[in-house]
Order: sequence, then C-alpha cells, then structure tokens
Amino acid sequence: MLHVRRPARGATGVSEAGTRKPARSVRPVPRLSVGFILARHFTLNAFANFVDVLRLAADEGDRSRPIRFEWSVLSDTMSPIASSSGVVVAPSERLGDPGKFDYIVVVGGLIDEVPKLSPAYSRYLQQAAAAKVPLVGVCTGAFILHHAGLMEGYRCCVSWFRHTDFLEQFDGLQPVSDQIFIVDRDRLTCPGGASAAHLAAFLVERHLGKAAATKSLHIMMINGAEVGEAPQPSPTLDFNTSDPLVRKALLLVQQSLDAPLSVGQIARHLGITKRRLERHFENALDTSPRAAFMEMRLSLARHMVETSNKSFAKIAIECGFSDSAHFSRRFRQRFEATPSEFRKERLERRERQEVA
Repeated sequence: MLHVRRPARGATGVSEAGTRKPARSVRPVPRLSVGFILARHFTLNAFANFVDVLRLAADEGDRSRPIRFEWSVLSDTMSPIASSSGVVVAPSERLGDPGKFDYIVVVGGLIDEVPKLSPAYSRYLQQAAAAKVPLVGVCTGAFILHHAGLMEGYRCCVSWFRHTDFLEQFDGLQPVSDQIFIVDRDRLTCPGGASAAHLAAFLVERHLGKAAATKSLHIMMINGAEVGEAPQPSPTLDFNTSDPLVRKALLLVQQSLDAPLSVGQIARHLGITKRRLERHFENALDTSPRAAFMEMRLSLARHMVETSNKSFAKIAIECGFSDSAHFSRRFRQRFEATPSEFRKERLERRERQEVA
C-alpha cells in the first residue's frame, strides 16, 4: 500500500495542479491549562483576579485569545454558578479527566457554603490529587480542600479575617495568615482578593516568564508581583511600615489580641531571634515590639469603648488584659481618662452634635 506523507500543520501545501497554497496559521500548544471549580457563592473578585492574569498573559496585547494558556470552568451539572455578589458564571465543561489540566483551582467564598459542595467535586479533587495534578485553593478554597482530606501535612494560607474560623473547623491544624500566598509542593493557597492575582502571576512566571507576569499585573493596575512571603494587608494596623518582618509580627499580634504572644514567641514564629526582631522595630518604627503590641491592644480597646456597649470587663478580656483593673490603669495612662470617663465623654459629645 502506498502511503502519502501529508504536509505538517502550518507547512506550505502543494495542490494537484502544482500551485503553492499559503501556509495556515497554527495556534501554539498552550503552555498552561487550568480547570476552575467555583463553589456556591464564590468570591467573584478572587476568581476574576486569578483568571484575568492568565488571560492577559495568554495573548499578545489585550485581545483575550487563550493562545499560551487555556482555562475552563468545570461543573458536575453544568448549571450556572452564582457568586456571593449575585453575578452568575456559566460552566464551560463537565467534570472529566483532571489529568488534562496542569492545575485545578478551587475558588471558595461564603464560609457557610464550604460543607455544601457537591460530593462529585470532592471525588474529582481526590482523583486529581491521585493523578499528581497540583491543587490551588483560593479564598475559602483552602477550606474545601481540607474538607476533601487533601491538605494533611501541607502548609495552608488563609485570610487573617478567617483565621479563627479555620481553627474552629479544623482542630489541630495551624493555618498561616501572615502571608499573601503559600506554595507547598503541589498545594498552592491564598486568601483571595489581590493575593489571587499574585498567585496567578507566580504561575505565569513559572511557566512563561517574568515579563508575561509583570505585563498582566501592570495592565490590571497592580504595581508588580509580590512574593508569597509578603505580609497580608490589614485594615486595622495603625503602624505604617514597609518592613515585611515588622508587618508580619504586627499581623500575628493582631490575630491573637485576646491571648497576647510574647516578643520571644513572635520571633520564634518568624524564625528569627528576639534581638533581631527588636532591631527591626527600632529601625522601622522607632519603638520596641512590646510597646507596639501594647499600642495595638489599647487602640482596639479604645475603638470598642467608643463604638460598642460591651462591658469594660469583656473588652479587657477580648484585648488580652488580665483583669479590669489592669485594663483601666493602662487605658488611663495612654488616653488620660478611664474607660468609663472616655465613653461618657464620647456619648456627651455625640449628643451635643445631634442637638446642634
């Protein structure tokens, strides 16, 4: 039997009449393929940030062609998936062979929905793990991976805002909530928001190069990629510093205000000596760690005295003071009034403003 060799895809062909045909353009094989699993009431911002970094890196310019990268939203039923904001996303394909993807990304959202994920997704994720497909947890996606039994022995990054929720649901596990993302072998986790863009940029840089990752972030008005060890931003930190060690220390204190950690404990958690931590605080904030930590506790206490009807005894406990007397003494030293006097003065000022 005579076998005729066909021209390779994209090569110049020759017609029967001998005329040469123009070469067809060939779409390159994608360097990265990502499957997304979206939980019910997932966080739209986290999903959009992650997928947009891939989109902008996948093509030249901003034409949105999935040339270098490709992605799909996976589903067990193909029903539309509502985000926590009410915006609905339509899946693009059913659950199938997870081995066709380089990564499976699970995007969570409302914490009450975590246990309600269909068992079909848990089986799919377990199948992916068995096939050695790296798994990514975004927002409460890390919770979903834990529910599926796929995070044992792995470090896990969660939002400082969800730190307590995580401890309540997963007894004995210690989440990391002072970094923007964590890459631990074939498990990658981040707390959502802007950190989803930085984790996606990490993957783009890994598979396509730094220039492509930087391009995506710049188009999204994000000023450069952050490393995973960068501290999570927090709205309640009153100290302005770019020192990552100091910010991490402050975030750790913030997460344990009701049971204050010593300076030595904070230093050990960060893997440095107590003296080195003290030097960083002196250089960055011109104060000691102990003084900074006390300022954080008192600032929170003042906010609670001003804005809540909680008893001073309860505020003392929640801010890590041993008793009401100790709390009142420290409060007066800092704000030149007892908690009772401070609250009374604020109430009287508010009443005067309302009358005026």
